[in-house]
Amino acid sequence: MNFVTPAAFWWLLLAGPVIVFYILKIRLRRVPVSTILFWRQIYEEKPPRSIWQHLRHLLSLLVQLLMLSLLVISLTEPYFLWQPLQARKLVLVVDNSASMRATDEKPSRLHRAQVLAGQLITSLRFQDEMAIVAAGTQPQVVCGLTGHPRTLYNALNSITPTDGPTRVADGIALAKRLIGSSRNGQVIVMTDGCFVGSEAYLPAPVADAASVGAHASTDTKSKSNTDSGSVGHGATVQLAVIGKRTSNVGITRFQARRSLLDPIGYEILAEVVNASDEPVECRLEMELNGEVLDVVPLQLAAGAEWSHTFEKATADGGTLVAKLNRPDALETDNQAWALLPKREMQPLTLVTEGNLFLEKVFEANPLVQLTVKKPSEPLPITPGSVVVLHRTVSTKIPTGPVLVIDPHGSSEFWKLGEKLPNPIVTKQDKDSPLMAHVRLDNVLMPEAHKLTFTNPEQVQVLVSALSGDPLFAAIEHPGGKVAVLTVNLDEGDLPLRTVFPIMTSNVLTWFAGQRGELRESLASGAVVDLKLSQAGIPPEALLQPLVLVDPHGQQRPLPEKSDKVTLGPLDQCGLWSIQPAPQEPASKEQKTAPLLQVACNLANRQESDIRPAQILIDKASESPALRGAGMRPLWYYLLVLAWMLAALEWCLYQRRWIG
Repeated sequence: MNFVTPAAFWWLLLAGPVIVFYILKIRLRRVPVSTILFWRQIYEEKPPRSIWQHLRHLLSLLVQLLMLSLLVISLTEPYFLWQPLQARKLVLVVDNSASMRATDEKPSRLHRAQVLAGQLITSLRFQDEMAIVAAGTQPQVVCGLTGHPRTLYNALNSITPTDGPTRVADGIALAKRLIGSSRNGQVIVMTDGCFVGSEAYLPAPVADAASVGAHASTDTKSKSNTDSGSVGHGATVQLAVIGKRTSNVGITRFQARRSLLDPIGYEILAEVVNASDEPVECRLEMELNGEVLDVVPLQLAAGAEWSHTFEKATADGGTLVAKLNRPDALETDNQAWALLPKREMQPLTLVTEGNLFLEKVFEANPLVQLTVKKPSEPLPITPGSVVVLHRTVSTKIPTGPVLVIDPHGSSEFWKLGEKLPNPIVTKQDKDSPLMAHVRLDNVLMPEAHKLTFTNPEQVQVLVSALSGDPLFAAIEHPGGKVAVLTVNLDEGDLPLRTVFPIMTSNVLTWFAGQRGELRESLASGAVVDLKLSQAGIPPEALLQPLVLVDPHGQQRPLPEKSDKVTLGPLDQCGLWSIQPAPQEPASKEQKTAPLLQVACNLANRQESDIRPAQILIDKASESPALRGAGMRPLWYYLLVLAWMLAALEWCLYQRRWIG
């Protein structure tokens, strides 16, 4: 037997004062009495038994010395040599991903996992150490290796559910790094097994489930364990599977964007998956700003998916919400969000001697506020106004967005050359947003003008002829954006084709900097690098402290006075927003309008499928955690024995067995 603090044996010196107190005799006080007749009679009937009285005091002394010895030995923290050799390093990996929110285990799978994990903490032996790792959106060490049960309980209860994807494999790799080279290392995973490769953690023979307190199995020979980062010698992985094969229907995709064809139109992409073993019937309801937009009845076969693209029209933006009317065990994927940007009106000034095609194509756009002027009239100075110059070009191009059609003169950006008779389109930049849904190879263009650009580095040629001359080009310069179309509209059939209004709509969208106005709904767990100035946040707002607010109202501070920020991980489904930091003291009624919103949905088929593999269920059974003697250190039992001796002495004293 060894001792952690052998210096505590000095406390045995207290035995000296204990013995001294027993040796000391109490001096009797003399008291005069009137007669000793009765005292003598008592003395003769019950003579004093000095030897018996001596033994009674000796028994009390021995009990006191034994109590003192037990207390002192417990202070030295004794232990047997075999105890450190059999001490275990346990790492508890708790899956807190979206599927662990399922309510087939009441109140949730995560809560059930925490209950079973608490039983494991109770079953820790002396000198065992345990760490806790959360393996949800981003694996992290919640508690390092420790043998203190209260610390472990607090860390376990601090794990909250997320809507992110399962990262069990990464959590196991992190757990094995914590174990290091320990030969008695164990990784115990509390999960529902709803992740790819979960079956690989099952051993060839089924392990004793009682050692993990749940549906358990030990992976000692699995190649998957070795490949997933096993660095310990003899470390094992035990998989505790929680949950049943529960049916679920979820929205796995929900996106919205502005149409590239219709100026006020938008498109919605929705996808629903039936992760069940039987067919289901339900309804998909869509709302825009709280008003019903569409209701779609669905009939889905077992394991089937449904997807559809809806085309709607409105210039107003807002929040789109999709809901499934079928309640099930996982509510997280029964609702999805998307953000629809608002279309802003664009003031446009058309400078022309007269062209009916141009006037009608811009009048047909409901977002354009058209003003037609003659070349001799002065141009209005309106911030953000688009200027369209038809056959009229001055040496100095106006600042801001400018569209030049059929230029008849040179400017600061190009020199006008000779005419190009019957140019044939041979090359188009299909990747440019200006050429989205545009094909000009079959359009008749009898005449165009040759342009030679003064600074080719600023020019992006979108359409070029067989001779290599540009027919349609875009120029970005410090003063704004310029688009140039060199085709003569009066001679060809371009204005009569449907491609012409699409081209003008693309140009206006490019001027507005909206790039199709797609504000993507992100998948839960995503991390986004964002440039705030390009996301539409005013420059003056960047000078004040900003916070990221999650769907439940929790705030995360963002770097001050920084245009580039990293958002995430976005581990909750709903609408995240960037807002100015609230002023102190903030009133209860103070509400800050968001500067930017981001929609976050589950959008993960794997998390929506909350059915553990049947092999995991077949090879598992729920049992209580290990308990019994030997779980506590030796000094604990010595203290218990000392208190038992104290109780025994008290009983003997009360019954006059000891004096």
